[in-house]
Amino acid sequence: MNPRGATANATGATPRARNGDPDAPVRALDAYVVEDNVIVLESLIAALEELAPVHVVGTAADERVAVDWLHADGERCDLVIIDIFLRTGSGLGVIAAARRERPGAALVVLSNYATDEMQARCLASGADRVFDKSRDIDQLVAYCLSLATREPGERSH
Repeated sequence: MNPRGATANATGATPRARNGDPDAPVRALDAYVVEDNVIVLESLIAALEELAPVHVVGTAADERVAVDWLHADGERCDLVIIDIFLRTGSGLGVIAAARRERPGAALVVLSNYATDEMQARCLASGADRVFDKSRDIDQLVAYCLSLATREPGERSH
């Protein structure tokens, strides 16, 4: 850990803010990921931990497990990344539970079905951002970097 509290990523480099201030402190984000496809989950975790100041503290493949984890006291959680279509249940239920149980956490939907209609439903349910899995990973990484330069609990809409 460096003196600013940011954790080095897998390459050993400490992530830097890309907001124009190279000296802005960057803190590691504790993230919970709700994704039912194991290959996508493993790839997403590897990408986030390599490219952004993200540390994954837990995962779930269905709504019930995710809601139970969010309800339980324990792990700090700055960011929840949610797929909409899960093995059982729905990401929309996870969004509602996360907004209720972890009000300071940023809620991000990452889906292959990020249509305009689905984006509107997710945002109306309480998501802060919606990204398409197939084309928006760079935007997700940039969003994580922007969150890492904010004060803990300060959400971006």
